[in-house]
Amino acid sequence: MAYDFSGKVALVTGAGSGIGEACALTLAGGGAKVIVSDIDAQGGERVTQAIRDNGGEASFIQTDVSDAQAVEKLVQGTVETYAQLDMAVNNAGIGGESNLIGDYSIEGWHKVIDVNLNSVFYGLHYQIPAMLERGGAIVNIASILGVVGFAQSSAYVTAKHGVVGLTKNAALEYSKQGVRVNVVGPGFIKTPLLDANLDDETQTMLAGMHPIGRMGKAQEVANLVAFLCSDDASFMTGGYYTVDGAYTAQ
Repeated sequence: MAYDFSGKVALVTGAGSGIGEACALTLAGGGAKVIVSDIDAQGGERVTQAIRDNGGEASFIQTDVSDAQAVEKLVQGTVETYAQLDMAVNNAGIGGESNLIGDYSIEGWHKVIDVNLNSVFYGLHYQIPAMLERGGAIVNIASILGVVGFAQSSAYVTAKHGVVGLTKNAALEYSKQGVRVNVVGPGFIKTPLLDANLDDETQTMLAGMHPIGRMGKAQEVANLVAFLCSDDASFMTGGYYTVDGAYTAQ
């Protein structure tokens, strides 16, 4: 289903590939003007051009979301470019190292927390004030690992649990002021990030962990994100919604 986002402005982080790319293209397909943000300039520019080629309006702003000042500039740049901010998808993230807690590097821990959790706080911190005058919708991308554990992924699991909690608090604090905040928990999604980090055997194993018998598609996540950003979800805020092929039902 296509939603009407005409006259609205969306900001998507980590939009240069995977789930973020699908979200940016889907929101643009509904008529939103989209700020495409990613640390990867090549990917971000590619997605921005794809939106323009499809008749949409988009601009790329390169951003390291682990840097608070960079996120502030990103939101400022969004408002300067399109005069408003109505929707935000805080999607940027990394997998991080795979290690037991006793062996997990301190540097690796901080990097995952910075990119996957602190960045979402920075996003909310600057996006919400920009939305208060008009109202808006924010969707944070967590994971199934925002509610369950996964051995040797302690930093990632911790960060995604934090995103779920942060989302709930943001909804409690700002829903009365017209800003809805929800969080999506994808299962393992077939993306370039996953392909770059996992061999075929591991991917087959992960697919088998989902009762539906496969990994998810980025577009399946983007469809839910678009709904949560739409007026059809006007009474939905503070929620955690899975797109996980029954992974967390086990």
